[in-house]
Amino acid sequence: MSLHLGDIAPNFKAKTTEGDIDFHEYLGNGWGVLYSHPADFTPVCTTELGRTAALKAEFDKRNVKVIALSVDPLPSHHEWVKDIEETQHVTLNFPIIADEDRKVAELYDMIHPNQTEKFTVRTVFVIDPNKKIRLTMTYPPSTGRNFHEILRVIDSLQLTDNYSVATPVDWEFGQDVVIAPAIPDEEVPARFPKGHKRLKSYLRITPQPNL
Repeated sequence: MSLHLGDIAPNFKAKTTEGDIDFHEYLGNGWGVLYSHPADFTPVCTTELGRTAALKAEFDKRNVKVIALSVDPLPSHHEWVKDIEETQHVTLNFPIIADEDRKVAELYDMIHPNQTEKFTVRTVFVIDPNKKIRLTMTYPPSTGRNFHEILRVIDSLQLTDNYSVATPVDWEFGQDVVIAPAIPDEEVPARFPKGHKRLKSYLRITPQPNL
């Protein structure tokens, strides 16, 4: 199954390190990050799960619930959690799905046969409160993800959902943004009272409006 931006994230039920879940119920009315790992007891995955746990306050601030997935069984997950907590100096504070039958991995197209037929690649899905997929990123098994980039994208999505702006290249929270081209020039002063710079008719810069 190939999923695209704007698609509804498929629901599923699964066993996790924190008990049985219904995915949509788990997400509730907030945002979600679902991401996969090639296997338990692998070095890069161990660091990624540790980083996620360490960033819990940042995800909470953005009303984001995180859930990870590996195709290994639940007893293996529980043993792996001990290693993660020991080596990364964290307490794991989010669930890991035990997708032993690979139903979720196949539902979300997380197995790429030309890369590996057995394991999931490093896929990330960002899901909004309407259960729509807003971001997908796929990394090769050997490359760890940048979780600050994931948070940056969530900041951009949450900002641009509520204001008629877009975020330019390398944007970070607090920096200037781009006014949507659909906004007529005559409406800009009222809608963006902090002021703006008109570089081109299609390129107008304004301070981040929600600060």
